[in-house]
Amino acid sequence: MNKTDLINEVAFKMGVPRYQSLKFINTFEAVLADAIRGDNSLMLQGFGTFSPWKQTERVGRNPRAGTTCVIRPRTSVKFKPGKQLLQTLNSAPDK
Repeated sequence: MNKTDLINEVAFKMGVPRYQSLKFINTFEAVLADAIRGDNSLMLQGFGTFSPWKQTERVGRNPRAGTTCVIRPRTSVKFKPGKQLLQTLNSAPDK
């Protein structure tokens, strides 16, 4: 599922126009990014927790040229699913 599919599905399930669904999704993305940028976690009870983690500087290798280079440190995001989400995923019949 891509962002367009998500917008359409949210609009359908909420019974709202696509533009309102798009506004909701974009606002959620902005709030999530602001929380992560501020070194805060975002916890959605039952769904999961988005938390920032710092990747340290490390040496990498260009696979095409074989040369080494330094990969700068950066902030990434981890997602830990909540119990309700895991229960929902594991109780659904396999396709």
